[in-house]
Amino acid sequence: MPSDINGGGHDHHHPEVPGDYEHDFYDGGEFVPFEDNPIWQQENVKLRSVGIDIGSSGTQVVFSELKLQRNGAGLATRYVVIERTCFFQSKVSFTPFSDGLVIDAPALGSIIDEAYGAANVVPEEIDTGIVILTGEALRRENAETIATVVSERAGDFVCATAGHHMEATLAAYGSGAVQTSLETGKRILNIDIGGGTTKFSLIESGKILATAAVHVGGRLLVADGDGKIVRLEDAAIEHSQLAGVDLKLGGTVTEAELDSIAEEMADVLVSVVQSNDVFDGEVFPYLTEPISDLTGIEGVVFSGGVGEYVYENEKRDFGDLGKRLGGAIRSRLSDGSIPFPLLPAFARIRATALGASEFSVQLSGNTCYISDEERLLPRRNLQVIRPVYSLDDEIDVDALASALHSRIDAFTVPGSENDVVIAMSWSGELSYPRLNAMARAIEAGLRSRIASGRPVLLAFDADMGKALGSMLRDELNVNVDILVVDGLNLLDFDYIDLGHPLQPSMAIPVTIKSLVF
Repeated sequence: MPSDINGGGHDHHHPEVPGDYEHDFYDGGEFVPFEDNPIWQQENVKLRSVGIDIGSSGTQVVFSELKLQRNGAGLATRYVVIERTCFFQSKVSFTPFSDGLVIDAPALGSIIDEAYGAANVVPEEIDTGIVILTGEALRRENAETIATVVSERAGDFVCATAGHHMEATLAAYGSGAVQTSLETGKRILNIDIGGGTTKFSLIESGKILATAAVHVGGRLLVADGDGKIVRLEDAAIEHSQLAGVDLKLGGTVTEAELDSIAEEMADVLVSVVQSNDVFDGEVFPYLTEPISDLTGIEGVVFSGGVGEYVYENEKRDFGDLGKRLGGAIRSRLSDGSIPFPLLPAFARIRATALGASEFSVQLSGNTCYISDEERLLPRRNLQVIRPVYSLDDEIDVDALASALHSRIDAFTVPGSENDVVIAMSWSGELSYPRLNAMARAIEAGLRSRIASGRPVLLAFDADMGKALGSMLRDELNVNVDILVVDGLNLLDFDYIDLGHPLQPSMAIPVTIKSLVF
């Protein structure tokens, strides 16, 4: 914490009392640590987070501690992350597969249990986190089941998520590229090359502008010591054919052929970063739409397992394409084919796991309304629906109710019993007449769902949850469960997880996911 949290580093009025005045407060004749001050505890929150990265090549677990502090602005008081500390990183283990299309669940569970044991952490001590399946692991038949089971074993509020854009985002944070861009103001490209896929993140002044992914990876092909192919993904066959090499599972591959395939993959990456219109986003090797504008880039950061070879931190050969691909990329950096300066990476093979463990959760403040905590929390994978409307000085109840009702109809399956969160925005004065009009519009717009017994779940961007929830319950007699969280910015297609209120701040942890299964 800042040294002037209590007004200064030294208290000259009490020189006879020993203590660390930077972290103490005066309470009835003695100095007490600030962490024991109830007021301090409401403004400052500590969370333990876990990031579990189940990738094409490796699986790893990273534990972090996040410190958040309330920061008031306008009509909302938000908790912002002021410090992140990684306190344990597991070893990187090969992701276990029982056959080509199935992840070995017992073996994976043993890897994760070993990491928790080594970190001296139990799932009940974890407040938030992400289990993310990446690359070829995401394509396995039991990937969704694995992610759900692992997230439930990892802690009460650990969410399962997946997707190339999400992985690219996490890698960009974990590699330090976002921080470097923020500190320097530079336009940076983060290239995360894993075992099965390569993810691109375009970053400017600390903000990720665009992400994309292609089917290039260091472990799409694996051979044993005799050159026998023991793992061969479809993408590796595509690349080998482009390189003029014919491969089949159980066959053999020579050193020269492996070199040719790695060189071809490196050429694919060169075409991507030079924005050559060689490939169509609908066909191989793209897994997403391309990034449309890669001009003006002032530096490139590499992460992922192959990134270790790009920075020459790893020398071993694991019988795959990783070492060769890393070397081919280095040569293209040297000859200018990849025309950007190489910047340092804070993390490489651990970038995605670090990004996941330190992913900034949002906290909804202590002005929330919860009619029944036991029934309402925790919640996982709640779909967010954001009505489109504008607020005048005098709120039009009928128009707002209609906008809310039509948006729900457009974004839900008719007759669906799934609960949804309605994300609302507020502008203008927080007066009783306007709050009451908002409450009446919500009751009218959700009337059919209320009649069917569905809970009213609302998220506002202003601190108004307690007042609005009380109006719905006490003045409009809405008799279903009501939850109003505030201080949040949510969008259509977001999904959120809600945890139990943290004591004593009563802040509710919220993890926001833009991509889920």
